[in-house]
Amino acid sequence: MEHKKTATVGKQSFLHGALILMVAIALVKIIGALFKIPLAWILTPVGNGYFGNAYSLYFPIFSLATAGFPIAISRLVSENSARGRYRDIRQIHTVSIKIFLVLGMGAFCIMFFGAKPYVAYAVSNNPENALPAIYALAPAILFNSLMAIYRGYYEGLRNMYPTAISEIVEALSKLIFGLAAAAIVIQSGLKEFAVSGTVYGIKRATEEYAKIATLPYAAAGAILGVTIGSMFGFIFLFVYHKRHSDGITEAMLVSSPRPLPMKITTSKLIRTAIPIALGSLAVNLSTLIDSTFLQKRINDIMAVHPQVILKMYGSIIPASVVKLNNVPTFLFGCFSNASTLFMLVPAITQAFGVSALPNVTEAWTGGNPKKIKKSIESVLRIVAMLTIPAGLGLSVLSTPIATLLYGSNNAPAVIGKILTILGLGSIFAAMSTPINSMLQAVGRVDLPVKLLAVGLVIKIVLNYTLVGIPEVNVMGAGTGTLICYMFIMVFSLYFLCKEAKIKPNFVGIFLKPLLSAGICVTAAYFVQKLGSMIHLGKLATCLAILTAGAIYAICMLWFKALSKNDVLMLPKGQKIAKILEKHNWIR
Repeated sequence: MEHKKTATVGKQSFLHGALILMVAIALVKIIGALFKIPLAWILTPVGNGYFGNAYSLYFPIFSLATAGFPIAISRLVSENSARGRYRDIRQIHTVSIKIFLVLGMGAFCIMFFGAKPYVAYAVSNNPENALPAIYALAPAILFNSLMAIYRGYYEGLRNMYPTAISEIVEALSKLIFGLAAAAIVIQSGLKEFAVSGTVYGIKRATEEYAKIATLPYAAAGAILGVTIGSMFGFIFLFVYHKRHSDGITEAMLVSSPRPLPMKITTSKLIRTAIPIALGSLAVNLSTLIDSTFLQKRINDIMAVHPQVILKMYGSIIPASVVKLNNVPTFLFGCFSNASTLFMLVPAITQAFGVSALPNVTEAWTGGNPKKIKKSIESVLRIVAMLTIPAGLGLSVLSTPIATLLYGSNNAPAVIGKILTILGLGSIFAAMSTPINSMLQAVGRVDLPVKLLAVGLVIKIVLNYTLVGIPEVNVMGAGTGTLICYMFIMVFSLYFLCKEAKIKPNFVGIFLKPLLSAGICVTAAYFVQKLGSMIHLGKLATCLAILTAGAIYAICMLWFKALSKNDVLMLPKGQKIAKILEKHNWIR
């Protein structure tokens, strides 16, 4: 007979936990912008292509090795916490350390020794230039694997602080060490050129060519900062666990039933993790598909119809890039910059996915239909409120945002064109993350991977076909991403409702944010256009974004999009609810 659980220390509600992670993610994204934007200026699109190639290989290997385990740990810890099985929780932590050490080392070896075959296939021209960044990133797999143990463990206990703080530590370290290393590498190369006319002992014709020669190593320097960041993030979590433990008291352990045999716990963890890991792999294979097909197909176009690409982008792509046959890498670098902005929206909802999983798992384990429906509706409502305006804003203000962030020398017109499509895709990508987390919470860990696999096939077919059309080229990858995530989100939501046996109020959840977003984005568009007409430059874009935010907030309050239950889940929720009720702004 299982014991009913007693209160655990530091347990947070769904929205409270999500808010902690959202604040952390906001800080991480600000720090990330301070890293990525200057880095884009330093590396140029070609260097950014080398940077992107390293991540394209890293993400699928990391996902296959470890990405399923944090979610599996979180789900099993949450399930055992709901049943008062605290000894099992401790055992899950012990088992996960052994698994992650093996997987982390294995993944490191695959990435390090698989680097040469990968670049030989994926990078059409000068593949050796992509190797330094990949080698510099390989150790990060091991440190991120070890971090995943602690993050999944504390998320399952509904304590989001360790994850949030470790992410900030990781981002700050990446910023400091990565930018410094990239800048030092380029400066040292240019200094050598100024003295001897060579870079790394090889003669270079001009300073422009000298800088291009430093880019593979500058990208590796930036990536080294990422690896150092993951190391410091792990050190923080290890020290935190040693000092603060997990909030499970001796009395709770004494009252807990005897844990399941170690073999059963290991088996459950692996069986839960495998489909989640495959689903995560499918998501991250998306970047590998973009990296591989985009560069190879554009290289094919440059071999047969170069005039089409040069006519479209000739005034944007530097002559040195064309002469060195680096156009595919250049355009992939532009796509990577657009993808960085695209991923901002899913990053926000990632917090809701992480926080929703233990919350919905607990409701599901308790077998309370009303609580299950309420939990799922809250997640969908809050996620829709954030993703719809953000995605529409990125799409409508794509080129002004690209110019604001990357500057006029980093092909903002190309980035903006891609972002017009990816902005819309970010809505579906962002919504699919928490929906898939909730599918995993209700025990259907297999469905996300099946849907993602189909979505991936759609993306491969569309990418290969569309990118190969000279007049479409790089835009085809954005279209493939949009259709892929639209399919995944729609069918994930359908199966979630079917499995949970609920009928959410879709009009209340989606229509109000869509109307509000439409109004605010329209206003932002005209503010930006007016600002450009009176020569406000980048200030016009800032004013447009601020205007959109203010109008959206007013519309959402006017439409009473938030429910009282949503507000009550916030820290100080009762006080906030009273203020909103006083003005009749919530339901």
